[in-house]
Amino acid sequence: MEALNANEAKTQFGEMLIKAQRSPIQINKNGKPVAVVISIDEYKNIETLKLEFLKSRADKAKVDISMGNIVDGEVFFEELEAGQYD
Repeated sequence: MEALNANEAKTQFGEMLIKAQRSPIQINKNGKPVAVVISIDEYKNIETLKLEFLKSRADKAKVDISMGNIVDGEVFFEELEAGQYD
């Protein structure tokens, strides 16, 4: 992934937008990564994947509940946020 510092991103904004259509661009500030610029298509793909994951977790939770396999809600959401799933 290409990386630009914040000043380069500012001065090369138009060029950065064109490059972001092909691959993500990392933006660093004070030497640390702070953002990534991606194409709208890539963003939509990520959002679709997140929604599909949440739907699959909800479907699994419904099956678990119907079978009496329940967990504390906080535990469920902690696992969900951590990306853990069975």
